[in-house]
Amino acid sequence: MANPITPQEFIAKWKRANLSERSAAHQHFLDLCDMLAQPKPAQADPDGAWYTFERGVTKTGGGRGWADVWLRGKFAWEYKGKHKNLVEAYQQLLRYREDLENPPLLVVCDLDRFEVHTNFTGTIKAVHEFNLDALGEPANIDVLRKVFTDPDALKPRQTTQEITEVLAVRFAKLADGMRARNIPAPAAAHFLMKLMFCMFAEDIDLLSGKLFGKVLATSRNEPAALSRRLRSLFTAMAKGEDFGEHVIAHFNGGLFADADVIDLTPHEIEELIRVNDSDWSNVEPSIFGTLFERTLDPDKRSQIGAHYTSRADIETLLEPVVMAPLRREWEEVKAKCEKLRPKIKQAAAEKSQGSRGKESKPRKEHDKLLTDFGHRLEQVTVLDPACGSGNFLYVAINLLLDLEKQVITYASQRDLSWFPLVRPRQLAGLEINPYAQQLAQVVIWIGYLQWMHHNGFLAPTNPVLEPMENINRMDAILDLTDPANPKEPEWPAAEFIVGNPPFLGDKKMRGELGDAYVKAVRKLYADRLPNQSDLCCYWFEKARAAIQAGRCKRAGLLATQGIRGGANRECLSRIKETGNIFWAFADRDWILDGATVHVSMVGFDNREENSCRLNGDAVQSIHSNLTTGAGVDVNKAHVLSANANLCFLGVMKAGPFDIEESRALEMASAPNPHGAPNSIVLRPRLTARDILQRGETGWIIDFGCDSSVTEASLFELPWKYVESNVKSVREGNRRTRLAHKWWIHGEPRPGLRHVLQPLWRFIVTPEVSKHRIFSWLDAVFLADHQTRAFASEEDWFFGVLHSRIHEVWARAKGTQLRERESGFRYTPTTCFETFPFPTATDEQKTAISAAAKELDTLRNNWLNPREWTRQEVLEFPGSTSGPWARYVHDADGRGIGTVRYPRSVPKDEEHAEKLKSRTLTNLYNERPTWLDLAHKKLDAAVFAAYGWQLDKSDEDIRAALLALNLQKPR
Repeated sequence: MANPITPQEFIAKWKRANLSERSAAHQHFLDLCDMLAQPKPAQADPDGAWYTFERGVTKTGGGRGWADVWLRGKFAWEYKGKHKNLVEAYQQLLRYREDLENPPLLVVCDLDRFEVHTNFTGTIKAVHEFNLDALGEPANIDVLRKVFTDPDALKPRQTTQEITEVLAVRFAKLADGMRARNIPAPAAAHFLMKLMFCMFAEDIDLLSGKLFGKVLATSRNEPAALSRRLRSLFTAMAKGEDFGEHVIAHFNGGLFADADVIDLTPHEIEELIRVNDSDWSNVEPSIFGTLFERTLDPDKRSQIGAHYTSRADIETLLEPVVMAPLRREWEEVKAKCEKLRPKIKQAAAEKSQGSRGKESKPRKEHDKLLTDFGHRLEQVTVLDPACGSGNFLYVAINLLLDLEKQVITYASQRDLSWFPLVRPRQLAGLEINPYAQQLAQVVIWIGYLQWMHHNGFLAPTNPVLEPMENINRMDAILDLTDPANPKEPEWPAAEFIVGNPPFLGDKKMRGELGDAYVKAVRKLYADRLPNQSDLCCYWFEKARAAIQAGRCKRAGLLATQGIRGGANRECLSRIKETGNIFWAFADRDWILDGATVHVSMVGFDNREENSCRLNGDAVQSIHSNLTTGAGVDVNKAHVLSANANLCFLGVMKAGPFDIEESRALEMASAPNPHGAPNSIVLRPRLTARDILQRGETGWIIDFGCDSSVTEASLFELPWKYVESNVKSVREGNRRTRLAHKWWIHGEPRPGLRHVLQPLWRFIVTPEVSKHRIFSWLDAVFLADHQTRAFASEEDWFFGVLHSRIHEVWARAKGTQLRERESGFRYTPTTCFETFPFPTATDEQKTAISAAAKELDTLRNNWLNPREWTRQEVLEFPGSTSGPWARYVHDADGRGIGTVRYPRSVPKDEEHAEKLKSRTLTNLYNERPTWLDLAHKKLDAAVFAAYGWQLDKSDEDIRAALLALNLQKPR
């Protein structure tokens, strides 16, 4: 059955409504019930005992009131008129909640805005808020649905990724148990997929009343009974029959074509019950497909928990290849519709008042444009000729549905509505692995049903699942049905071909596939591809031929980087001969069987596409070696979202806040009227010159970012110093803030302080220097404005920054000051925020960390040799709420104790004199062998993380980094 009202219709209706709270609240709530397919108060509870409008309550503190809607054990709901005060409404509910049996959720709404406040005992409070325009978003519909059905689900939970990975690992245990009992793998896989689908169906209410969980619970000690009940359930799902008192929807779809069951042991039943307790409605199919495939395939068991190809990575290819032309078509349709709007209004105005008449010609044309485009999306077909567990197809149908939802939303705002027409039947796949072929069907259906559920549309019925005969188990490049006469298989016709063909180099093909297979393939394609071609090249050639024959319009495939050169490049040259490469990434990180590899991504067509993009940039053309002939222009690099809030300018004083150490220590020991120690506003400070030239540690008075006169003046001696030395300087400043807040640093950098607050150390580099040197600073130090501070305490992060790769990029992006000897300026936005870090494995990070630690240790031993230094401990009063918290000992009830801060100092004056020449500048000017070797060791570890050879030239490094930058998100 269809929804009585869709989210888009609900939004359109209530955006127009301008009724008062009293007039609109009941109808608004009833419409919500219809949209979410939830029972209404009078329907569910005619007596109003546990679900009702206008629940009378006694306010906490006295007096009577009413909750607009109340559902026992679920929620209390308060309405206000449009743009009224929701804070007041929430406060009302807080006053009512005891009389409403403390429901777990308190909802307030003004017909336009929704706020769902959690009210769980013993938990922190959370608020889920959104407005009417955002109601159609899947996450917001899901929140509203859980308000009615599962309030506990709105408690803080694990991430989707964590849940999915845990479920896959638990499934691995079930698969292992079946394997140990010698159950054939195909039978085990099919049975486990049915169980998986049942758990998902239960959590999106396709199996209502937690039916599957009840079946498991009532049979936990009776394996034979469980098998019998599962057979009955599967039979009911296949045909749409009753199961006890429950009416089961007609699922069909091939998955339940048989009712075969594998008897489970009591231990396996308990494991299955634990798995079922998780929230299956939010599994990520693109993750689950990969992990579940590894669970079932013994050859891939070692990869459980390894990295997977993310949806974002898949979208990188699907967006330009599949969605870009469809989005252009949609924009053209919208433009035509908007052009018709004035004519529609004019035709409506010409009608006699109150007369209905026929729809005007402009209106009919307008509606036809929209419905035709809806049917256009219904006809889009996508083929993945190496579909694996269906990840590309799952993401493809989600993107198509997202676009159709945009169309439906647009149409509903113009009084035209329909339900999603895009269906899984539009997808086709080829796969030789029997596990993956079955799993792909389940992943696609789960992804489709999950989208419908999260976006407020009811699942299809009669049947829920359509048979997916278009996911075929077959070899995509060689038909051996007649082994004596191998032939080329025919692919299904499809508007778009996308996917990730198997990565197997020419040299490894015989070992993996066998001599006979390789010989047959090479003979079959000998007139088109060189015998030395990598395996993936055959998929490119098949897709090219399909486009040339008119059976496909566009294709987007992945390949090893080797496709750009040698014999492999022939397949791209053939594409250029009969069509065109309109989009490509020459070098991109990709996850393959749990490991990061570098791939090329190529989009090609029959020359209909008018624009070309290479590595994210618009170009005139793309050659068969995936270049455009252009030089490396690092200015094309964009700021990367992954690097945000990590690199900051240090604090700028704008006044004489500095004091010598002796005065700082004197202040630190002095009392204050409020009992707090002065060390809260006293910190050590090193300038960039001090770091490089071994200047003495200075101290600075720091009242933070927003302290008031009242708060700051309680620190008597520091305040008196600033009042005497800074006030006169700052009061004459033309910048109002600097003049009025004269006791606060000119640029106190609240963002920097926020990210550094939890760290025990951070990284600094000088703004300007000849050598790009990075150093660690203890978090008690206040970073100076002539340094750049990095919010990380991780050695691998330090190592990447101190590598040749980062220096090459920083020099290209930084500002050179005159000649090289003068150094160059390092700026956060250009040098760091555009720098693409490697997608390093844990093992690679460990190697980088070890090399970075070794470099830092050797350097520190040289700067401060034990023979010339001793350790001294500074002691003064400190607070656990101040910058010295980590060094506070014996704190009292107020958090005040003694700071004991250890540091290295010269043994005596003679050694102090010797240490003056031990500076980082001198060290890097001389660059002794041990330092050079330490840096080479670090570079080797960092290059390995990028997957690059150490002999890469600076130009090649810049080019490769630019390519990485352009493929990473802004």
